[in-house]
Amino acid sequence: MEIYCIEDFKVEYEKLISKKSYSSLNQDIIDYFFGKPFQELCSGTRLNNNDETPYIKKRLGGRGGFRVYFLLILKGERLYLMFVHPKTGSMGSENINDESKTYLYKKVLSCIKFGNLYKVEIN
Repeated sequence: MEIYCIEDFKVEYEKLISKKSYSSLNQDIIDYFFGKPFQELCSGTRLNNNDETPYIKKRLGGRGGFRVYFLLILKGERLYLMFVHPKTGSMGSENINDESKTYLYKKVLSCIKFGNLYKVEIN
């Protein structure tokens, strides 16, 4: 499986991990996305009705943790991280609105088409 992210995810991720109160984010992402069978990543709230390319909202870190929005492409086993936000703390927020979800979905499709992606790997 290959994991990529778009600029929106990268920017937000870097902001969050620079804060001590969100230091668990890196490990939460590693624990959830790496070393799992691809089919296990399909759990979460589906934001579209496409079985081949599900757009998913997933809670990481339990209650008060983080929300991650991502797209799975089952054929080819690729995962695209689109956005992350904490549920609590100084940068915490409720779920993003429908307009933002639509924006992210269109943006990730464009980034895939034009190759404007960052590859995510464990160091």
